Amino acid sequence: MTNDQAGLEADLRDAEARLQSAVLSGDVDALDLLLDDRVVYTGPDGHSVTKDEDLEAHRSRSLVVEIFDQEDVQVTVAGSTGVTRVLVTLQGVAAGQPFSARLLYTRTWVHADGSWRVLAAHAGAVLD
Repeated sequence: MTNDQAGLEADLRDAEARLQSAVLSGDVDALDLLLDDRVVYTGPDGHSVTKDEDLEAHRSRSLVVEIFDQEDVQVTVAGSTGVTRVLVTLQGVAAGQPFSARLLYTRTWVHADGSWRVLAAHAGAVLD
């Protein structure tokens, strides 16, 4: 692995950690910087949301994540594309309803202008 490759992987790990922190704190400004304008998130129910819809859910507090417990993270970088696979346990409130879930997120990131941004994300339920 080259120094550039190792640096990009470290930067991607950091971006993933910042994303998780922003979700947990409801930091819409940080999320705006970490999400590509074209991002599409597909949840475990198969429903997809755009960046604007995701940001509004956090801004309006219709989605509040109270616990974001990362169990495992894997990072892969190929050129200017990165993938993170993150196993987490979440708890919070969505649309007024409490939730608890163990999810595996797969996020595709693009590196441009010196930073990583999420281009696509998918969460799948992990059944014990």
